[in-house]
Amino acid sequence: MADPVLWTVLIGLLEIVGILSAAHAVMSVRTPQGTIAWAVVLVAAPFVAVPAYWVFGRNKFKGYVRARRHKLERLEDAIRRANEQLAACSTVRRASPGVVAATEKLARVPFTGGNRVDLLVDGEATFSSILDGIRAARSYVLVQFYIVRDDALGRRLASELADKARGGVPVHFLYDEIGSFALSHSYLEGLRAAGVEVTPFHSRKGVGNRFQLNFRNHRKTVVVDGRVAWVGGHNVGVEYLGEDPDIGPWHDVHVRLEGPAVIGAQLAFLEDWRWATDNELSCLSWTPRIEDVRAEALVIASGPADPMETALLMFMHAISSASERIWIASPYFVPDDAIVQALQLAALRGVDVRILIPEKADSRWVTLAAYSYFDEVKAAGVAFYRYQAGFLHGKFMLIDDNVATVGTANFDNRSFRLNFEITAVVLDEQFAGEVHRLFEHDFLSSRLMVLGELDAKPLWFRLAVRVARLLAPVL
Repeated sequence: MADPVLWTVLIGLLEIVGILSAAHAVMSVRTPQGTIAWAVVLVAAPFVAVPAYWVFGRNKFKGYVRARRHKLERLEDAIRRANEQLAACSTVRRASPGVVAATEKLARVPFTGGNRVDLLVDGEATFSSILDGIRAARSYVLVQFYIVRDDALGRRLASELADKARGGVPVHFLYDEIGSFALSHSYLEGLRAAGVEVTPFHSRKGVGNRFQLNFRNHRKTVVVDGRVAWVGGHNVGVEYLGEDPDIGPWHDVHVRLEGPAVIGAQLAFLEDWRWATDNELSCLSWTPRIEDVRAEALVIASGPADPMETALLMFMHAISSASERIWIASPYFVPDDAIVQALQLAALRGVDVRILIPEKADSRWVTLAAYSYFDEVKAAGVAFYRYQAGFLHGKFMLIDDNVATVGTANFDNRSFRLNFEITAVVLDEQFAGEVHRLFEHDFLSSRLMVLGELDAKPLWFRLAVRVARLLAPVL
């Protein structure tokens, strides 16, 4: 067969595969934007798009969902017992029972009173608190991060965990193998040699998942003795302490929980551990400890195995329930149309809507795509602030004067539909006041965007913004 004929056949076969893949995208990709984007590139450029789609493009991975749910069926008894314990601590908000009910159904755990909630701003405060908590552990330690680096901070964490394990305290360490792809073998073996149980999350477990890189465990959680938990945006690396000269100051937020709400964080870890290892954790305590404080809180775990799009619904619910203000901080602002329209409606009904994002994200595409949303929400009264004093990586939100959230979920398609995320929701005016002051401080370190900024940019920049917006659902 002549070379031109061979190439013609190969190109024809690839085009057929591209068309079939586009049909698969139409049947399985969850959003219209994502479906259109994938279908167009799969047909127009199959040589590049087909392998990219089958590695990154599937966000409705039924085989994974079925397998994970089957494994977690065995955890239903633990979940039921935990909820029975939490029921004794549950609270009812008379002012907004509908808001509370919807949030509890998304979280699968109730709001509970008797929680102490501490806001931890930036890396030094966060890791000082976490490492102190690990040193104080008596019964067990559960640790989960998306990114763990074998650097000075990573070794500090490993040293504390190893000391605990050698002292007879069970330590369970879970990391995402994609986020922590550079983590050294010696780091992991050092932990195992000390007695720490270490495992990757195994998001590619299963025959059909070998080449799938789309699902990642983005959670950052530490639980000590079932009594204290830490949830938030920090991973383990010196850049989170602001020590990377290429990145500069790093602004991030974590929260320390003590009380019945910790059970929700522990349940999320238990589910992930069960998926990753096929093993149970029999050492866990499920008896809530009530603190002598009144903060009401719960922890929402979300992910692509949920029956509904939990993270997206959580944000939609927060925006639609706000009556006075909704302030949102996120390093990545690439929402879908439903979120954009909810923000527009909130602003139109008189809610003070403010979005805090970094001047430059650590992804050029994300920075460009964020520009494309500005004019359409600004016209409705939404204010955009771009943080100037370093890289804003915190994911926190304030609703009115009494509700605040801190977690791992960004305002983008990946967090809405692809990543495993975790968020603490706190109903408490004092804690909300702390978050309010944090926002006010950050606004002073930010610039307020004005209409026409994008129009003033060069043509190539505006074109790149539109391309980034088009590709946003598939990034």
